[in-house]
Amino acid sequence: MRLSALAAVAALALAPLALAACERPAAPAEPAAPAAPAEPAAPPAPPKPEINAVDLTQDLRALGTEPFWAVEITRAGLKTSGVDKPERTAPNAGPAMEAGRATWTATTSDGQALKVVLTAGPCSDGMSDRTYPLNAEVELAGESLKGCAAAIEALNRAGESGDVR
Repeated sequence: MRLSALAAVAALALAPLALAACERPAAPAEPAAPAAPAEPAAPPAPPKPEINAVDLTQDLRALGTEPFWAVEITRAGLKTSGVDKPERTAPNAGPAMEAGRATWTATTSDGQALKVVLTAGPCSDGMSDRTYPLNAEVELAGESLKGCAAAIEALNRAGESGDVR
């Protein structure tokens, strides 16, 4: 009986191996679908055009005195005004940027060449106690005008003196 008890223990120990040998092999795995091509990463957005911490995508106003003149630069276009001068409009194709300088060039609705150049300030208009962040030079209808510029929002917030930021 001793031998048959030993045989029983051996049979019990080998039973899982015998059962495993009888199992069917697993079906081969389905081939993995090819991975979709990765979308190319979007190029980083170009930096906003900026001079002296003024975002040039905002609405801007350049202005001067003696004679009084102004140029508003908005997404809708450029608009000039001045004492005893006709108001003129021109499309805004955006500025050409180079080393701290932004230049808008356009042709007004009455066919005049318009060039507006903004550079880093500080700038004083000579009439108020404001300090503007940008210098402005405008060429229009054979005239060269010099003045200052800032974001229209900053001009609206500023008082009659101090830093226009």
